Amino acid sequence: MAAMPERIGKYRIIREIGRGATAIVYLAENPFYPEPIALKHISFNDKAKDQAKWNRRLLKLLRAEEAVSKRLNHPNIIRIFETVIEADQAYVVMEFFEGYSLERYCTFDNLLPMHRVVSIIFKCCMALDYAYKNGIIHRDIKPANILVDDQDNVKITDFGLALNIKKQSEEDSTFIMGVGSPAYMSPEQVKSYPLNQKTDLYSLGVVLFHMLTGRLPFRAKNPAQLVYRIINADPPSVVLLNPAVPETMEPVIRKALEKDLYSRYKNGAEMAKDLSAVRYKIYDENEHVEDNSHFGQLRRLNFFTEFDDVEVWEALRIGKWRQCEQLTTLITEGSGDARFCVLIEGRVELSIEGRRVAEYGPGEVFGESAFLDELDKKQIATVVTLTPVTYLEINPAALVLASEECTDHFRSRLTTLAMRRLAAAMRQQSKSGEAATRGAGGAPAGFELQLVGN
Repeated sequence: MAAMPERIGKYRIIREIGRGATAIVYLAENPFYPEPIALKHISFNDKAKDQAKWNRRLLKLLRAEEAVSKRLNHPNIIRIFETVIEADQAYVVMEFFEGYSLERYCTFDNLLPMHRVVSIIFKCCMALDYAYKNGIIHRDIKPANILVDDQDNVKITDFGLALNIKKQSEEDSTFIMGVGSPAYMSPEQVKSYPLNQKTDLYSLGVVLFHMLTGRLPFRAKNPAQLVYRIINADPPSVVLLNPAVPETMEPVIRKALEKDLYSRYKNGAEMAKDLSAVRYKIYDENEHVEDNSHFGQLRRLNFFTEFDDVEVWEALRIGKWRQCEQLTTLITEGSGDARFCVLIEGRVELSIEGRRVAEYGPGEVFGESAFLDELDKKQIATVVTLTPVTYLEINPAALVLASEECTDHFRSRLTTLAMRRLAAAMRQQSKSGEAATRGAGGAPAGFELQLVGN
């Protein structure tokens, strides 16, 4: 790693405050002004062919950002004071803002209270409305490009991909069209259609969804599947994913994420007005601490090993946290009760026709038979607590509301457990069984075709 420079241009470097794939951001000071500034530095030292091509692209981004910045002067948009492009380096001198990107507030374990989320997104709406009135579309709205401090002062940054809609040259209108962050892109953006201000409002709607639920509205295993869902799928309900979200927020999210441009918010001021009318619930710090504790307990269980953190949080949201005393019947043999449960603490006994068949401890699942059996939908065993227990109860009706990834992980884990238990039961049965019949040879691996002559 190269040593930190003492000076870049006329600016004295104080310390590094950020680093990305193409640039390093330093805290710096101008000898003629008392206020510190942020300096984004890009080096063009690598002369490789691919790097040279990327450098030309970076220069285009920098020039675009410089051109855009001259037209924007808003309290919620980072000011750019100077852009310097030289043979071996380039740097952008901008307003220093001591805050964090919204990325840190997009996980279940660190969601902000509702009133703070509304305040932040409201200010973003007004900033984007201002930008559009000045002919600018950002095109890459995402949590990483929105900064916020502890007082909820907000700054939108990184206008390098911005589109100047008042400059109608062919080069400008097609300038790196489609570039952006796929998970936050609007349907028209992933299709590379012409864009207007509504694409930024869609992306801001995705950010709002992420901040309210800790997950993205559309997730997929590959880019093609993600694009398909952005274009065709409806987003899940924010209220179902996070019961703390008031129902009045649901129509705001739906309108921001409308695929039909005519049904989406027409400008940032309109979206801000609806946000200001949302009546949010009072944030309960004790409930938040309890949720974090429950998440930690689930995360440690073997059952959830293959789940991503966001899916563990989903399981916690759709499930019910239960506690029962010793000698309590939780599930009855032959019933159509389709609930299944993940045991967190304590031990339970399974019995069939009054005979004990198994004892389970933390991390095990019970009651899954009615869920997996799509024909009879009956419980095959009675479950009784041997000790006081804590468990997560999952109702199939609630699981339907979870993301596809979360549902797939549950089905995969339950099927695997069922097969392992079946294999163990068959091995146990074999110990008292008769000797096996021995065959004469192995079965062929496939079919063989032979030509038979007359």
